[in-house]
This record gives sequence, C-alpha cells and structure tokens, in this order.
Amino acid sequence: MPRSRLLWRLYAGYVAVIVPTTMSLGLLFGWRLQQDLLRDIEQSLREKAVLLGDLAGHAGLRDAVLEARVRRLGNDLATRLTVVRMDGTVVADSSEDPGRMENHGDRPEIIAARGGTPGVATRWSHTLRVDMMYVAVAMRKDGHLLGYARAALPLTTVRERRAQVRALVLLGVLAAILGGLVLGFFFARSVTRPLTALTEAAGAIAAGRPDRGMPVDAPAEIGKLAEAFRLMTARLDERMEAVTRGRGRLAAILGGMVEGVIAVDREGTVLHLNGVAGSMLGASPDASVGRPLWEVTRLPAVLELLQHPAEGASVSTLEIRQPDGLRERVIDLRASSFRDGRDGGGLVIVLNDVTDLRRLETIRRDFIANVSHELKTPVTAIRGLVETMMDDAGMPAETHREFLGKVQDQAGRLNRLVSDLLTLSRVESGGGALEREALDLRDPVGDSARSFQAAAGARGVALQVEMAVAPVPVLGDREALRQVADNLLDNAVKYTGAGGRVSVHLDAQGDEAVLEVADTGPGIPPEHLGRIFERFYRVDKARSRALGGTGLGLSIVRHVALTLGGSASVDSAPGQGSRFRVRLPLHAAR
Repeated sequence: MPRSRLLWRLYAGYVAVIVPTTMSLGLLFGWRLQQDLLRDIEQSLREKAVLLGDLAGHAGLRDAVLEARVRRLGNDLATRLTVVRMDGTVVADSSEDPGRMENHGDRPEIIAARGGTPGVATRWSHTLRVDMMYVAVAMRKDGHLLGYARAALPLTTVRERRAQVRALVLLGVLAAILGGLVLGFFFARSVTRPLTALTEAAGAIAAGRPDRGMPVDAPAEIGKLAEAFRLMTARLDERMEAVTRGRGRLAAILGGMVEGVIAVDREGTVLHLNGVAGSMLGASPDASVGRPLWEVTRLPAVLELLQHPAEGASVSTLEIRQPDGLRERVIDLRASSFRDGRDGGGLVIVLNDVTDLRRLETIRRDFIANVSHELKTPVTAIRGLVETMMDDAGMPAETHREFLGKVQDQAGRLNRLVSDLLTLSRVESGGGALEREALDLRDPVGDSARSFQAAAGARGVALQVEMAVAPVPVLGDREALRQVADNLLDNAVKYTGAGGRVSVHLDAQGDEAVLEVADTGPGIPPEHLGRIFERFYRVDKARSRALGGTGLGLSIVRHVALTLGGSASVDSAPGQGSRFRVRLPLHAAR
C-alpha cells in the first residue's frame, strides 16, 4: 500500500470531485428518466383512453356488449379502462361492476376532460383500494359529447418501473464512480510517484546522502523538474564538498592553534569554541556551541569584552589573571569584531596563555637584578678594600694581610659566581652542550661523597652513603653529574648543624636511577618549595651569603636533570630537614 501523503491528498481531491459530480449527474439523469417514464406512462394511458373512446363511440354507450369489450380490452392492455356518461354514470369498467360504482362526474380527471383537455390525476382508488394514475379524455361523435373514456394504472406498477430505472441509474453511477476512482488512483500515482522520488531525494540530500537516484520515468513537466533537480544536486554536491574541505581545514587550523578561539554572534551565542579555549574556560567545545557565552564562562573580563567591544578600533586587548592551583594563570584576551551579511556579524575572542611568558619575563628581570647585585657585592667589597689599602700607606702589616685575605675571599666568591653562571649557561644552552656517555652513576656520586667527608667531619656532621650493589648505568655528562652531587651535598652539609646527619642514597628503581640526599637541617617552609630551584633564590639570604653560596646550585641541579631527561624534586618541612631527589632514566647497554 503506497504511503505517500501527496498521493492520498491528490487522490482525496480527485475523489472529492469525481464522487459528488458523478452522483449529481446520476441523480439528475435518474430524475430525468423518471420524468420521461411518467410522461411515457401518461402518454400511454392517454392513447389507451383515446382508443377506448373510439371503441365506445362506435359501439354506442347503450350497446350491451360494451362492458364485455371493455373488460377484454383492459385485460389485454393490463390497464383499467372505464367508460363514463356525460352525467358521470359509469357505463363499463374493466375491473368492477359499473352498477355498484359511484358517480364519477366529480372526479378531477373527468372534470378536466369536460373542459376539453385530457385529464390526469393520481389518487387513492376506493374501488380497488390502491393508488392509481388516471387519464380521461372526452368522447365525441359528430361534434357532440357522448361521455368520457378513462384509462388507469396502479401506482405500484409505476413505482416498480421507477425502481427499475433507479437501480439501473444507481448501478451506472457506481460503475462510473468505481471506474473513475481506479483511473484516478493510477493517474494520481503516476503524478505523485516522481514527486515522491524527488521528495525522498531532497530528504536524502538534507540527511547527507546525496547519492539518491532521481526519477527517470516522469511526465514531461516533472521530468524537467527532475533534470533541474539533478543538476542542482550535482552543483550542491560540489559546493558542499568545497565547504566541507574548507571547514575541515579551518577546524584543523583552529584545533592546532595554541591559542584559544571563541566566535560569538551579535546576540552572544557561541558559534565556535576550540579545544584550547575550552580547556582555559573549563567548558566542552561541542556542548558550548549554540549556548550563550555567559552560560559557558563566568569570567567577567570575557563578558566585558562581549558587552563593550572595542569602539572605533578593530582589536581590543585585555589581560586577566586567574588562580590555577598554587600558581596564577595569566591570559591575554584579544577581541575583534567581524561582519556577516546574513546575521549581522559578531565577535572573535582569542585567548593566549602567557603565564610562562610572564614568568620568564619576571625571572629574566630578577636574574638581571640578582646577577647585578651578586656581582656588584664582591666587586664593591674588593674595590673598597683596595682603596682603603691604597689610601692608608701606613697600614700595619697585620691589617694589610687581613685586608688581602678579605680581597681573596671576595675574589673567590666572584670566581665561584662566574663559574656557576657559566655552568648554568652551558646547561641551559641545550642538550648538545653536555656530553653524553654511558657511565655508572655510582662513580661521580661516590667521588663527590668522598670529597665532602672532610668538610662534614669539620662541621660535626655525620655523612652516610648507601650505594646500590649493582651498577647504575645512565647516559650523561660525568662532570655535570659530579656537580649535581656536589651542589646537593654542599647545601646539605652547610645547612646541617653540628651533631646532624646527611645521608646519600643511590639505587635503581624500575627504569630510573634515583639519587637522594637527605639532611636533618632546619628544613624549608612550604611557601618556598615552589621556587627553591630558581636562580638566585634563597630561603635565608643572609645565611646563604655568609656560607658562601651563590644561589645557583639548585638551579644547576634541576637544569642538568631536565637536560638528561630526568627530574629534580624536594620534600621538606620546617624542623624536619630536607630530602632532595634526582631521577634519571636508566641506560640499557646494547
């Protein structure tokens, strides 16, 4: 069974036209046939009445054999025949005894015939007890009125003939309707089938399936429409393919950007949001499209750009800072408006995470300031001491030697500072600045531990060393690794008071070599742990300088570990000492 709504709508319209029209024509035709039937019956009765009048006129109304003739003629014609005198007395009747019949002078048909025209009447017959149709004519002889001849038929006979006519008409109407409906169905289907195919093809294109076939056996007009639709589909496929390629390129470009991109229309509804922007705003890119921007993010700065775009400028910029765990994230916002003739345009907001850039700028400023300060301090001391010695020609020899000793200390401090700066520069310049060789990490760590035994003993600090029994192979720079161990041990011994303990532990854990240097010193407050590996950062600046530290040792440790593919970390708490941990990837010998 076809399911096309268009088919049934067209077919229903066809039925609505065919059925009432056919029925109306059938009713009109049936009514016309009935009228013709009644007219024919009336004409037949008139002819029979005229025939009866001629018979009665020739025989004479007083002829004794008239009644027998009337009865015989009525039986032959299957019609009731009656002969009436001028005064209304019934002379003969084919159905009843005239002697018992009433005077018919007041009958409507007799009255009409008396006026000179055939009288026609339909009424209930008290004699026969049925409805009858009567037709009466005047009988004349030589211009003299002799009486009236009347012919009659029961209306049941008339009704039977009318019913036969109605049945024939109804049968014809039903046959015409049925034939028209069948032909209409096939006609409607021949029209709607190609239209349905076109509709399905359009739906397939809308659903992304443009390979739906077009109708080929369509009428001329619909065939032209199908051909035009086929051409339109081909061009639409080409344009859609071009749009898809363009969108794919755009999505790849936006997805590969390190900046976050948000596009909104003039109503503030999100049109596009890439993954980086979603990560910055804590929103899902797919779920954000189509939603107002104020539902996607609650950042006041973003909403401010949306509500107050740049006036008279193509781009507006804004920098915001937001908490991100223990640190602060810095995001640079740039908003640019665009125009679209279809929906009026909108706004494109580019979010750039400049946290690392701002941190590096801060570190660079601090580094320059710290280097200037650290270099200036020994240089100023040396200059002051030398000027004092030069100005005081009579300075005692003992004081002179003391000043020279201080100059030597400041020169040594300046030398250590320059040396550490050169080491740090070499490490930070890239992995190529460090030599890579397969070595046993126990060798540089052991050499460092042995070199600090005397210094630890002099300060009253117990130095304990635990080395792995098996070799700990790594791929690295022997001198740099020795300096890592030296810096960790130097800090541990310096900051551990007399009676304290420094322990060195080296072992292989999984696929990593782990070096731990722990001490029982004063520990590091939590607020300093995040910056302890920065250059020139000191927890206790006065004590660090007094102990001869440059503030670069831990920074060198971290950069060497990172350059060799490892990491450096610290666990510490005030009053509980510190534990520095360096992890390096193990090197499997080939």
